[in-house]
Amino acid sequence: MLNNPIFSIIAREQKQKEQIMSGTITFTMIKPTAVKNNYIGPILKMINESGFSIKAMKLTQLSAKQAAAFYAVHEGKPFYESLVEFMSSGPIVAAILEKENAVEDYRKLIGATNPGQAAEGTIRKLYATNLQQNAVHGSDSDENAKTEAGFFFSFFERF
Repeated sequence: MLNNPIFSIIAREQKQKEQIMSGTITFTMIKPTAVKNNYIGPILKMINESGFSIKAMKLTQLSAKQAAAFYAVHEGKPFYESLVEFMSSGPIVAAILEKENAVEDYRKLIGATNPGQAAEGTIRKLYATNLQQNAVHGSDSDENAKTEAGFFFSFFERF
């Protein structure tokens, strides 16, 4: 079955997608408080107006187990348990964004992790509640963007 030509075509297309997207994608989540406060539209508008294309997007809710797995890199840090609890407290919007220099440009658009230190006009300055409820998650490297995108989306869900 693995020698089936259809599987070969699919594998080749997936590999091509990975190569094409290298350095041009980032991953974001609109966090539960921002979703609850009806900021999905304004945040997506800012993303679009900044030249990003949405390549995949879904509204979903993480279980505590899924949130723990996604944020496993922070396990053992003082904020880990409350982060997992918060990220599983309500719906989120997960999205893959595409643009040249995507990670760096998106980090500029969202602003500093602490909204009190974020530049005026950034997503976190406009829509964050506090340090933990800072409206959005954004990948911090090309490698993490690929990993995080893969956590939420199969290659068949990406356009």
